Amino acid sequence: MSLEVAASGAEQLGNNWGKLIDCVLFCSIMVHRVAVIGAGPSGLTSVKACLDEGMVPTCFESSNDMGGLWKFKEVSEPNRASIYRSLTINISKEMMCFSDLPIPADYPNYMHHSKILKYFRMYADHFKLLKHIRFQTVVKSVRQRPDFSRTGQWEVVTEDKDGHEESHVFDAVICCSGHYTYPNLPLKDFPGIETFEGKYFHSWDYKGPEDMYGKRVVVIGIGNSGGDIAVEGSRVAEQVYMSTRRGAWVVRQVVDNGLPLDMKYNTRIVHILFQLLPINFFNWMVEKRLNTMYDHTMYALKPTHRFFSQIPVINDDLPFRILSGAVIVKPNVKEIRGSTVVFDDGSMVEKVDTIVFATGYNYGFPYLPSSVMHKSGQRVGLYKHVFPPNLEHPTLAIVGFIHAFGAIMPQAEMQARWATRVFKGYKKLPSNQAMIKAVEKDTRDIEKNYFVSKLTPLEVDFVSYMDDLAGDIGVRPNLLWLFFTDFPLFKRVLWGPMTAYQYRLTGPGKWEGSRRAIFTQFDRMYQPLKTRQLDAQHSSTSGHLMKLSLTVVTIGAAIYYVHARNPTTIPNFLSKLHLPSV
Repeated sequence: MSLEVAASGAEQLGNNWGKLIDCVLFCSIMVHRVAVIGAGPSGLTSVKACLDEGMVPTCFESSNDMGGLWKFKEVSEPNRASIYRSLTINISKEMMCFSDLPIPADYPNYMHHSKILKYFRMYADHFKLLKHIRFQTVVKSVRQRPDFSRTGQWEVVTEDKDGHEESHVFDAVICCSGHYTYPNLPLKDFPGIETFEGKYFHSWDYKGPEDMYGKRVVVIGIGNSGGDIAVEGSRVAEQVYMSTRRGAWVVRQVVDNGLPLDMKYNTRIVHILFQLLPINFFNWMVEKRLNTMYDHTMYALKPTHRFFSQIPVINDDLPFRILSGAVIVKPNVKEIRGSTVVFDDGSMVEKVDTIVFATGYNYGFPYLPSSVMHKSGQRVGLYKHVFPPNLEHPTLAIVGFIHAFGAIMPQAEMQARWATRVFKGYKKLPSNQAMIKAVEKDTRDIEKNYFVSKLTPLEVDFVSYMDDLAGDIGVRPNLLWLFFTDFPLFKRVLWGPMTAYQYRLTGPGKWEGSRRAIFTQFDRMYQPLKTRQLDAQHSSTSGHLMKLSLTVVTIGAAIYYVHARNPTTIPNFLSKLHLPSV
């Protein structure tokens, strides 16, 4: 072998060792310091996830308190989420709480924003998160370091309340700034708005109905905020008109036997049935049931989309306010002439005093460079709605930027648990090309299954999404294993509500109290209703017989569900049990 060849080989070996050393150093660095932007529910659970994985988080919060969206302020502040005084969440407490800290049993099932904030304080105190939060600190910019290719590090520039800027270096960043921060006020879509003689504002500025007393009010938009504002305003206004372009399906929070809607229907067995039967069957079934309660055509609510194509409006009061004439549903606004509002059907309302634009929100991350974000369709393309797919190193995560028929809290928690496992190196992401391909497929699936626009491009199926991330982490409950080893728990996981406790039964982050939390979730639901002593009511025998008759079908569906996901699971599991062959 010539000297030149030997030297070349030695140089190549040295380069390889150098890369290996860089990799080792990179992995050790990237699990250390993490910046978390925002101290709302997504930020709080992200701080906890970092601590659980042995990392050191620093959370930057622009306001003087935690809670994000759920921190009520009498005056809306620019570039921050805003809520109204009467806001009560439309997700029940058991379905919205984090997976390892149940909400107190005496709290109401649907909580006022003040109770939600109180729960977040409990969560922060219980897991000692406050010392990691720097309040009244605005993140001005997040930029890749010059040596990003080697280190994956980020430079974060912040500004404190006194205007002093500071530069920090972090090994990873988690963005939790939400998507209810920038109101969408499309005035150009409403010709003549400049001639309007009254007052108009976005629902982001709404705090209460005080300025609506005796007024004629037009609410534009029929989302959850628009519905709430129309209902509340109609109690004091002379007349409220609700303008909608496409209509909406309206569902109640309280369903059969007085149960919260999500605790009854957001279950694994329902999800399994969705995998087995056509979606149009469920659209037909739900729409028929809703129209039995109040005919959406008769109430002028019937939308142009099917039920499962868009998250419905959750509002128990709106149908009655329509029936009583306090709220009148109108089509889209065509133009505005002074104090007169003209609608697409030619009808008009005169002497309008107030227009409320419940027209949604724009979203963005102004502190991030545009090159970081991958655009896909009408949305920011994120791998599994968390990681930008075009970065050389997966050290930037977006948590809480998601929308499903379920609470954001458990979804954000699952995202944070997964992201921190990736940061730590326990979970390796696919190649950039594979991630971009997956993002584009997600975009096509979303556009196929949901009604999307530039304001609502983030729809996912709650159970499928949670299970997907849980599978990556290693915390998805194994139905077949539970069937053979813990049948009482199996029944509750399959039949019961899809509470987040299920994802603490096993795997990383296992919580010993999860099984008990699942067994007592209905006790906590009933507790705040026990305000008057009554004789114990016996359960319905027919109800027990119905559930017993469905058990066989359920077990078969569960086995089919597991087998469809992985055909080798059942044979492997049975072989481990040493069951006799049949």
